[in-house]
Amino acid sequence: MHTLSIPTWIIHISSVIEWIVAIWLIWTYGELTNNRNWWGLSLAMLPALVSAMCACTWHYFDNAESLEWLVTLQATMTLVGNFTLWAAAFLIWRSTKSSNTVEPEPIKLEQ
Repeated sequence: MHTLSIPTWIIHISSVIEWIVAIWLIWTYGELTNNRNWWGLSLAMLPALVSAMCACTWHYFDNAESLEWLVTLQATMTLVGNFTLWAAAFLIWRSTKSSNTVEPEPIKLEQ
């Protein structure tokens, strides 16, 4: 009754693989740009990866009641992951703000 279909498993597993590849690509981008904020984003993605792996594990074992704690862990990791991703995005956004910005001068109308 709880068994997932083959297409659903393909989506679950490919999503986990895609997330791992995205973490690696973002980490590599941080190395190439020498911007540690991108490394922070890749690390901030890890709780969401743990969440996805909890879901896959629980489904693999046919939603066993003995593994119901995985559902709680998945929900917790999703919540933690949302906050870590927000924080990492904020740090990246803040790093784009230059401290040497010049205030624009008002346009003077000639009369």
